[in-house]
Amino acid sequence: MIRKLLFLFFFFLGISIISIVFLPSLVMPTKVVLFGGKIMGKWAAICLKIFLQTKIIIKGKENIIKNEKFFIACSHQSIFETFYLQTIFNSPIFILKHELIKIPLFGWYLKKIGSLSINRNKISKDNLGLIDKIKNSVKISERPLIIFPQGTRVLPGEKVPFKKGVGRIYDELKINCQPVAINSGIVWPKNGKLKTKEKIIISILPIVKPGMSSADFISYIEDKIYNELSLMN
Repeated sequence: MIRKLLFLFFFFLGISIISIVFLPSLVMPTKVVLFGGKIMGKWAAICLKIFLQTKIIIKGKENIIKNEKFFIACSHQSIFETFYLQTIFNSPIFILKHELIKIPLFGWYLKKIGSLSINRNKISKDNLGLIDKIKNSVKISERPLIIFPQGTRVLPGEKVPFKKGVGRIYDELKINCQPVAINSGIVWPKNGKLKTKEKIIISILPIVKPGMSSADFISYIEDKIYNELSLMN
């Protein structure tokens, strides 16, 4: 219990300090804010290793797409991946819930780095124009787009059908997809019941090239990601 409390205290303390230190970056070039994001990702890993004795394993680094446009479709079990994936990939552009953009300070950073938000509870002008925003972001940036097809954090072993939105993005962008499976919920689940002496495995799966139908693509990556997660348990 002490380890878990120390983890939460020092993790959020560190994130708060980094956020305050990087406040001037909100009026500086975006790359400064992105550097702060990478520091947060490394801090998350340090806290996990020290306080929860977590071993972080990255598989499939050779599959990382280089020198071309791509988007990441990643399983989502914890807030861990929103921080740590910034240290593996080139500071991804996040598609996230609109509520996160409204968080004071944290939301300002999300806006600054070009995150795209969607309000899943209603049809709005912004939601209807999301695909155009995504296309424009991919066109003007060398950073990969990242989407969590499950739509929210899920518990380990829970198999939530992937949202149709990821299929539309694949169909509209016509670029490679990088599927990623992460079992972070085994250590840091959404219900807050932290565990010690476990392994977080990040599996970077082989690319999926454009050309499949939207439905076939969703079915394919859903099977690949869930099968990979089942092998981690």
